[in-house]
Amino acid sequence: MAKPCLMDYLCRALKKAEREVDDVKDKVRVIACGMIAREILDVCRMNSLDHVSLTCLPADYHHHPEKIAPETDKAIRKARAEGYEHIFIGYADCGTGGMLDKVCAEHGVARIAGPHCFSFYIGNGAFEAAGDDYMTTFFVTDFLARHFETFLVKPLGLDRHPELRDMYFGAYDRLLFLAQTEDAGLTEKAREAAEFLGLAFERKFTGYGDLSPALQRADTMLEPPNS
Repeated sequence: MAKPCLMDYLCRALKKAEREVDDVKDKVRVIACGMIAREILDVCRMNSLDHVSLTCLPADYHHHPEKIAPETDKAIRKARAEGYEHIFIGYADCGTGGMLDKVCAEHGVARIAGPHCFSFYIGNGAFEAAGDDYMTTFFVTDFLARHFETFLVKPLGLDRHPELRDMYFGAYDRLLFLAQTEDAGLTEKAREAAEFLGLAFERKFTGYGDLSPALQRADTMLEPPNS
């Protein structure tokens, strides 16, 4: 039996690459915060958003917002190199001070509206209308309730230095658990977090808030890259 020649191998590889590029062109690459990865997947599943291809930046950028804009820029460039024409950013401003918007404008992509995920879970309109009502509120989402110790307690050193608690959280008077799901276990974890922080506990079921319509509109909101 004759061995396949190098040219045959290269032709097959080229055809495979062309198919992969065609597949990518039919998808929306969502570059998102790792804190909302589970919620994005839930929204996509519930709404049959099979065209969404999700990639996430580390959740701990929540503690280092200065990393969000430059790392998003890198992720967009990588997605373009992979052939994605449609890209959506799964972040609000998230403490970048407008720097993320500059990256989005440079690449001609859109992001989730709002100042942060707490706002878009509540609903940006409702959050804005609340005015100063949330000034002394510490927000916890499903993600933060699930990972309270590893994501907040240990990084802040509260497990080793509990006396730091009031320095970090003394300006708050309540913990508001923004529940994306009806999960009694997470509610209890959030309640325990409030007790640990010495804050009053409240719960508000938000579901996915403005995240769901943002993802459903993503493919129509996006524009191809600037030529």
